[in-house]
Amino acid sequence: MTGAGTDRTKSLIAGGPAIILVRPQLAVNIGMCARAMVNFGLNDLRLVSPREGWPRNDARREVAYSAAAGAAHLLDAAKVFDTLEDAVADLHFVYATTARERGQMKAVLPPADAMAETANASAAGQKRGILFGPERTGLNNREISLADAIITFPVNPAYASLNLAQAVLLCGYEWFKAAHAEPAPAPMRARSGPATREMVVAFFDFLDSKLEERGFFRPVGKKPIMQRNLRNIFHRVGLTEQDVRTLWGAIVRLVEGPRVTVQTRKRRRIEKS
Repeated sequence: MTGAGTDRTKSLIAGGPAIILVRPQLAVNIGMCARAMVNFGLNDLRLVSPREGWPRNDARREVAYSAAAGAAHLLDAAKVFDTLEDAVADLHFVYATTARERGQMKAVLPPADAMAETANASAAGQKRGILFGPERTGLNNREISLADAIITFPVNPAYASLNLAQAVLLCGYEWFKAAHAEPAPAPMRARSGPATREMVVAFFDFLDSKLEERGFFRPVGKKPIMQRNLRNIFHRVGLTEQDVRTLWGAIVRLVEGPRVTVQTRKRRRIEKS
């Protein structure tokens, strides 16, 4: 099924941030999100642990594809991940959509500002993504801790809950406006590109292991909170690849002690002989 505004003589616009649906519950909402994405030139749909799996092979498949209304190609190309960490591994920056800041000390942006930033980053060759939580509960604190910043929609404070596809559509609209309606300002060229999520998560795992060895996470019951606080400190900095390499090397030296030089090794051999 296609809409009255469909024109197959024109090429589809594609690109933009990845749309990451975390634990989506309803097939119809996945289809409606795909339709909203195609409306505004987005084509990277990622699903994290969708309820009852994906792709669907039962009646729910028909529901999803009907709701997509001509965006079936996006459903066919959707990438499915078991974990959120895997879903964001190749991204340089991640937004989490939530109605509340959750006390994680992250930048909170309306979709217009976030998508203007994303348009600049995209022009510089960077890849960003937006997290959307499950329909009933939204993203949990651990999932939000993986994001660099938060997108919150300016809505009625007495009724701030948005339908999943509506939230995707609002971000898509702001993306299309920022990326295609008018040229984005030329971004400043960084000396080192931003680190991918895979690189950042690996660094966090390494840091956690060394802090665990030194008994940093005490009392044990506060370990998850302490880990989130540490991650959010680095997220606020906006780590580049060089930042991660430098921090990693600094921690290695703190743990292992001074690096032994060639001259020192020669002197020690002479002293032993």
